[in-house]
Amino acid sequence: MQLDGKKAVVTGSTSGIGLAIAEELAKKGADVVLNSFENLPANIALAENIGRRFGRNVQFICGDMGDPAQCRQLIEQSAPIDILVNNAGIQHVDPVERFPIEAWERIISINLSSAFNTTAAALTGMRECGWGRIINIS
Repeated sequence: MQLDGKKAVVTGSTSGIGLAIAEELAKKGADVVLNSFENLPANIALAENIGRRFGRNVQFICGDMGDPAQCRQLIEQSAPIDILVNNAGIQHVDPVERFPIEAWERIISINLSSAFNTTAAALTGMRECGWGRIINIS
């Protein structure tokens, strides 16, 4: 499937599975928005490198997917988008009886609530265009 003319946002995409998905989308012809909660020069350089390698417009937008407002901002700054890949996720390992409630709340906000928040922000534009794809990674 070629994705020429499509734009994709991939949350949590500066490493691992998210980065591989972003690179494959660019390889297939999509313009791509990379995302991470770390606003590092290396993330901007990563986007530029992917853009050069695949001849696509690839940009980096910093946003903490644990914050509902930043989830919506990511989508608004990226608009219009055709493809949303909710990939952001974190983990914490501890026995349940010692698991910090703050860590639990952060996991839920990033791994679960961010998918709701970005999807809610993206749906209107996708409906207006008559086309869109949302992929949730868990």
